Amino acid sequence: PRLLSQFFFADEEVTRVVAEINGLNAELDPQQYLVLLNQLHLSQAHLLAVLEQIMEECIPTQRHSRDYLVKFPEELLVDNLGNHMLFAAECLLAGTFLEAEEMDGAQLRAQARNLLCSLELVRTVLREQSLSQPGSYPEPVRAVLIQFDRLFAEFELSYVSSLVAVKSPEEIYRQQEIVVLFCETVERALRLGYLTQEMIDGYEPLLMFTIPRLAIISGLLIYPEGPLSLEQSSEQMSQVFSPFYNLLKKIRDLLQVLSAEELCLLERSLCTAE
Repeated sequence: PRLLSQFFFADEEVTRVVAEINGLNAELDPQQYLVLLNQLHLSQAHLLAVLEQIMEECIPTQRHSRDYLVKFPEELLVDNLGNHMLFAAECLLAGTFLEAEEMDGAQLRAQARNLLCSLELVRTVLREQSLSQPGSYPEPVRAVLIQFDRLFAEFELSYVSSLVAVKSPEEIYRQQEIVVLFCETVERALRLGYLTQEMIDGYEPLLMFTIPRLAIISGLLIYPEGPLSLEQSSEQMSQVFSPFYNLLKKIRDLLQVLSAEELCLLERSLCTAE
C-alpha cells in the first residue's frame, strides 16, 4: 500500500517497456512497435499518477500553482493532460516539428530538457528511497519533487500557450460574469415559477436547453448592462457569445416589442419546448 513501493513497480514497468522498444527494429516489426508505444503511454500515465499522489502526500502545501489552467480551452482539460505534456517534451527533444515561432521553439526545447532531466532525477531518488525507507520523505526527496513540480507546471503553461490561444484575464472575467448571469437567471426562473427546485435537484435534462434560453432573455432585457450588453462591441463581449453578436441584436429588437404578458408566455414556452 505504500506509495513509494507503488512507484518502484510503476518505474520498473516503464523501464522494461523502454528497453523492449530500444531493442526492437521498428522497420522490421512496425506492428509490435506500435503495441510497445501504447504500453509505454499507459505505463508512463500510471507512473505520473503515482507520482502525483506522492507529491500530494509529501509536499501538499508547496505545490506549484495551477491557477493558469483556467486559461486553457475546456477541451484540453482532460485527465491525462500530464501524460500528453510528457510526450510533448520527449517529442521536442527528439526534434519533432512544432508549429511555433523559432524563439518559442528554442525556449520550449530548453524547458523540455530541464523537465525530463528533473523527471529522471525524481525517478532515481524515489527508487533509492523506496528501497531504503519506503515510509518517509527526507528533505532531499522533497526538494527534487518541488523542483519537478515547478518545471512541469512551467512547461505545461508555455507549451499550451504556444499552440492555442489561452484565455486572457479579461476573458476569464467575462465568463465569470456569464456564470453570474446564469445563476441570477435560475433564481428569477424559480421565483416566477418557470422552474422548480425538484427539476434542479434531479438534474432534469431539459434544463440544459431551458437555462441558456432564459439567460439570453435575461441578459438582453433584465440585465442589459451585464455580459450580453449590446452597448459594447462584439470584441468586448465574451467569446462564448461574440460570434452571435448580430443575432443577439435581432433577438433584442424582437423582445423589446413584446408586452409583459407576451414575454411571460415566451419564457414559459422556452421552458417546455425541445
